[in-house]
Amino acid sequence: LTHRMRPMAAWDLSVTVEELGPEAPPLKVSVTSDLHIGGVILKIVEKTQIKKDWSDHALWWEQKQQWLLRPSWTLEKYEIHADARLSLTRQHKPLRLGLPNGTTLRLQACFSRPVFQTVMGVCHLLNLRHPEELSLLRPMEVKKKKKDKEAEEEVVYDLTGLRTSSGRSSRIGGTLQISKWLTHTLSNGMPMHFADSLQTEAVYKMLSVSLPAPAPETITKMPRPTSLMDKAQVHSRWLDSSRSLLQQGVQEHDRLLLRFKYYCFHDLDPKYDAVRLTQLYEQARWAILLEDVDCTEEEMMLFAALQYHIGKVSLSEPQPMTSCPAMDDLDSALQCLEVKMEAEESITADMLYFVLSHFLRPRPKRLTLKGYKQFWFAFNNTSISYYKSKEESLKEPIQQMNLKGCEVAPDVSVAGQKFCIRLLIPGAEGMNEVYLRCENELQYSRWMAACRLASKGKTLADSSFSSEVQNIQSFLAMQRTNPGANTAQTDDSINTYSLVSPRYHKKYKAKQLTPRILEAYQNVAQLPLTDALLRFLQIWQGLPDFGVSYFVVRFKGGRKDEVLGVTNNRLIRIDLSIGDVVKTWRYNTMRQWNVNWDIQQMAIEFNGNVNIAFSCVTATCKIVHEYIGGYIFMATRTKEQAVVLNQELFFKLTGGHEAI
Repeated sequence: LTHRMRPMAAWDLSVTVEELGPEAPPLKVSVTSDLHIGGVILKIVEKTQIKKDWSDHALWWEQKQQWLLRPSWTLEKYEIHADARLSLTRQHKPLRLGLPNGTTLRLQACFSRPVFQTVMGVCHLLNLRHPEELSLLRPMEVKKKKKDKEAEEEVVYDLTGLRTSSGRSSRIGGTLQISKWLTHTLSNGMPMHFADSLQTEAVYKMLSVSLPAPAPETITKMPRPTSLMDKAQVHSRWLDSSRSLLQQGVQEHDRLLLRFKYYCFHDLDPKYDAVRLTQLYEQARWAILLEDVDCTEEEMMLFAALQYHIGKVSLSEPQPMTSCPAMDDLDSALQCLEVKMEAEESITADMLYFVLSHFLRPRPKRLTLKGYKQFWFAFNNTSISYYKSKEESLKEPIQQMNLKGCEVAPDVSVAGQKFCIRLLIPGAEGMNEVYLRCENELQYSRWMAACRLASKGKTLADSSFSSEVQNIQSFLAMQRTNPGANTAQTDDSINTYSLVSPRYHKKYKAKQLTPRILEAYQNVAQLPLTDALLRFLQIWQGLPDFGVSYFVVRFKGGRKDEVLGVTNNRLIRIDLSIGDVVKTWRYNTMRQWNVNWDIQQMAIEFNGNVNIAFSCVTATCKIVHEYIGGYIFMATRTKEQAVVLNQELFFKLTGGHEAI
């Protein structure tokens, strides 16, 4: 007997072909449901009769907002029927990309893969290592007057023709190998693909060398966050790392911003990271100039002095960036700074017995300096105890406070001889706010170093204690004025209002600011370029608001909107009306977390049967979910794994129900 297969019914599929132009009608090709996607593309290409390389083209399903990237899958498996509207379009398209230093590039970006992979491709092109720390966000819509539109035409540097000569990243078993990040062949200090022409060389220099200070009017015109709500709006604009650009409505030639999203700067090595270090500095500089993070007036003068110095050194002959073999992260890099200081004798735990002025309050309230009282303090492992006097220290303490997981912030004025440490210590009922007032710089440096280590769960016996003390002392030295030195009180080349935030434009005249900035400049004038950049980043990192991403949320059972601050190691509950910290939860006490996508609510369980749940107001739950998962992912990185990025783990932690 002969068995004949019944022929499968054929039907017409309409496909728009990008290469035929926007006005061309869709092509119709005859298909069957068992035809695979590769076969569909072949039929379309043959029908166009256009001879070219079609390898970068793929099918886009308009109704489902989905790329059909599996050539072996059949139409039936994708559930594609005759009513489907498909487009054959390029996967890589031109995109305008704004960098932290204000430069806008036009380059080829992948519109079909998840944004996480697109960022990796862009960073590989620009020689930016550790792309997992960066992401893309939509620019803020700013309404401009007609005169402004005519006067301000954006300068765009075209890199669409740039191609890397090194091998492409390859995905092996879910782990993306990126070992070639360190092996870009350098020519005159830049990757070979930038050395092809004078134009691309000039662009690379703009990316790797700090640009001149912006004009004062540029600073004043740019939008500045004036409240926690404004800061929360910024973080609502991040793109979803798990979905492609096209899936998120990004079109060819649109403008996006490339920014450092996660404040965990791993394996920073100036030898390889000229672009990364410069762009990180630029992002920090704009955070200061636009008052995204608060700082004291003394800190602002020091930031201004460092900007002035970095600008002067960058304009001189290019200096090769030096590397330190111990550089593991930014903290390690800062320990390698060659800052001339008086030799300090070895510091032991016994030396941390001091009489301190101390002010304790169980709940955040407005600080009044009249409340300071003097006690005898002692450090023990990660805890501090205080007594009425030294003689009483052999008895039970008045109180013992464990600093592990606390927040430590400086409250210092060298000129005013004010050396205070602000501690926010997690408690059962909320945050206990403690202020310690030290008598002098040395006492402050040692106690500040001890508190920082204790907050990380480290004791005074840790090897990094001495270097932490030295870093704090060098920072204080930079703020110290030197009235006896012969310093120039004026400098025609300094544009004072370009170095400070608009608040000081109103508060002081330029001739008042110039001598103060030049005075601070004398303390940093001898720093090499790399050291100056790292020192700027160190002071930025030391600010109380550093690295906090804000979201307006509504906690379950709450009657008002509150703010959730997300950092690299903790979540912070903040009162929206007055900005005070209410509660802190550390990631290392998190047991599990999940999202109810139907009602857009996140639920997190911590040790000790602590459960919280909240819905998001200013951003989607996906953005907050990705932030938390991203920081947990960053904590898994080690120095040994610096060249291997576990993409599968990143998507597992950040992707939610859309993880690939």
